Amino acid sequence: MTKEEKRLDRLNELLFALPVDNMPMTLSELDGYVTGVLACPEMIPPSEWLPEVWGETGDAQFPDQKAAEETIGAVMEHYNSVAGTMTRSLWIEPIYEVDPNSDETLWEPWVDGFTRAMRLRPEAWENLLDLADGETRATMIFMMALQDIYTPHFPSKALISLS
Repeated sequence: MTKEEKRLDRLNELLFALPVDNMPMTLSELDGYVTGVLACPEMIPPSEWLPEVWGETGDAQFPDQKAAEETIGAVMEHYNSVAGTMTRSLWIEPIYEVDPNSDETLWEPWVDGFTRAMRLRPEAWENLLDLADGETRATMIFMMALQDIYTPHFPSKALISLS
């Protein structure tokens, strides 16, 4: 197992240790989320995006200070790792979940994380879409379409206007 695989396994364990009733992010959701935070045309400070990782209330409910420091540190380390990858290359490799029963690759949590990040700054994304070239515009519309596919029974308000 590589150092990177060990780091991701530990991050996954720490996220799973958060209270499940608060619906914290999974590793795949977090990966999409930090990618969206970093890709956003406007800087989003950790004080704003980090509470979303912990779940619906934004309260991580860590059992103690040591767990809080380790979990926050692991999340920020992943953020920095994704930032480094994005700086070095335009290509990123998303972390997808795999259904243990069918071995099917689940892209939906990653896309959900990315679009949750878009909701933090919808106006910035809308401005980017207005100024985007054809390829960027098509990619953004595709991401939003994937989110619509993922949540067909619970359609959220449009992230950004496509007009």
